[in-house]
Amino acid sequence: MAEQFPLRLVSSYMLAPAVRHLVFERADDQPFVFAPGQFIQVHFHYADGKPTKRSYSVATVGDGTATPAERIEIAVSYVEGGAATALLAGLQPGDTISASGPYGRFCLFDTDTNRRYLLVGTGTGITPYRAMLPQLRRVIAGRGCTVDLVFGARNEGELLYDADFSTFEREVPGFRYHACLSRAPRAQPRAHDYHGRVQVALEALQPAADSDIAYLCGNPNMVDEAFTLLKNVGLAVPHIRREKYVSSK
Repeated sequence: MAEQFPLRLVSSYMLAPAVRHLVFERADDQPFVFAPGQFIQVHFHYADGKPTKRSYSVATVGDGTATPAERIEIAVSYVEGGAATALLAGLQPGDTISASGPYGRFCLFDTDTNRRYLLVGTGTGITPYRAMLPQLRRVIAGRGCTVDLVFGARNEGELLYDADFSTFEREVPGFRYHACLSRAPRAQPRAHDYHGRVQVALEALQPAADSDIAYLCGNPNMVDEAFTLLKNVGLAVPHIRREKYVSSK
């Protein structure tokens, strides 16, 4: 089991009505090194004293290399009656929690030779892609691949880190950001937006078995349905990388 370490809350703000962005630092002054796409686990106890934990992808935008991060940033969805929500919603700057990590292999690989990445996320499943932005900039410049990021949400107010992805799209040719809104369009619709679930955007982007690697992160039903769609058009299973986010109380 990975060693646990203390995290001290530095700051926080609401990303959406039920999603909070939290910025931590290690309270033991030790370095934290992670690969974009990895996650940490927050450890705590239920009211009856039973130990439990929750997983959160690291949202920190570093330099895309394995250098220590000064801050550990996560996005937390509030779940009514949730034990983790009760813990994290009440944190104030200076408060500490226990965590461990990083974990996971939901990362870009140096051995990839694909011509395009399809990155698909819903809810806080978009956070790994925020951390990947510096790495994506280098990959696009270094080997000329393109990236299509598809973010599925119900409305514009649920587009977490929308400004980060929009700015990156303006700065980096080869990166396209698609908001896929199932209920209400943006107040000012954009050229790359779609209406409906993420499968609508995926079909329009015409996944190709000989050129694409796909990443799926978020709601388990979305992940399963998108996986089936991609497999049916010929993508090899190793080229469909998945991470499911399950809301736990």
